[in-house]
Amino acid sequence: MADQQHEWILRLGDDALVLAQRLSEWCSHGPALEEDIALSNIALDLLGQARALLTLAGQREGQGRDEDALAYFRTDREFRNALLVELPNGHFGDTIVRQMLFDQFAVLRYEALASQTVDLELAAIAAKALKEVRYHAAHSAQWVVRLGDGTEESHQRVQESLNVLWPYTAELFEDDAVSQACAEAGVLPLNGSFTARWTEQVRAILDEATLTCPESTALLTGGRSGKHTEHLSYMLAEMQVIQRTYPGAEW
Repeated sequence: MADQQHEWILRLGDDALVLAQRLSEWCSHGPALEEDIALSNIALDLLGQARALLTLAGQREGQGRDEDALAYFRTDREFRNALLVELPNGHFGDTIVRQMLFDQFAVLRYEALASQTVDLELAAIAAKALKEVRYHAAHSAQWVVRLGDGTEESHQRVQESLNVLWPYTAELFEDDAVSQACAEAGVLPLNGSFTARWTEQVRAILDEATLTCPESTALLTGGRSGKHTEHLSYMLAEMQVIQRTYPGAEW
C-alpha cells in the first residue's frame, strides 16, 4: 500500500509541476501585461504545490530522493502526470481552455483531499492548494466565457481548442489499481466519483460561453503509467538541462 500511495502522490505532484512549467512559458509572452502576470502567478502557485507534493512523495518513497531529484532526474517514462497538462500551449485560447478543464477537476480533487482524506499531511497540503486552485478555476472560466461569447473569430478558435482537448479529459477520471487501493485506504475517493460534478460545472461554463460540448468518445490516455506524448520529452529536456549538465551544483 505504501508504494501505491507514493505513486498516487507522484501523480498529484507531476500534474502540478508539468502544468507549472507549461504556464511559465507564457512569461513575457502573454496577450496583455495583466494576463502575463496572472499566468505567471498561477504557474508559481502550481510550482509551490508541486514542491510540497514531491517532497512528501520522496519522504514516503524512503530512497533519499528530494523534490529536486524527482523533478530533474526522472525520465519522461517515470513521470505520472495526465497527458492534458503536458500538451503545448498553442495560442492563448488553447492554453485557457486546457486550464479551465484541468482547474475544474483540480478543485474537486483538492476539496476531497482537504476534507475527506485520512492522510493528515496530504490534507494540509490540499487545504492550502484549494485556496489557490479556486482562484485559478474562476480565472480560466471567466476567460473561456469572454472568448467564447466574444467575436466570431474568438468563438471559433476556442471551440476548436475545446474539440482538440476534450478527448484528453477522460484520463482524469480513470481508475486503476493505484487509485482503487488509495480509495479503499481512505486517502481519496475514486477519480470516477468526480465525473458527474465536473461535467455539470464544465457544461455550465460552456453554455455561458455559447460553446458546444464535444461529443467525442475518444480516450487518449497513458500518462499515469508513464506513456506520454513527445511533447513531454522536449519540455523535460529544457527543464532539466542545467541540473543534468552540472549535477549537484549550487548557486
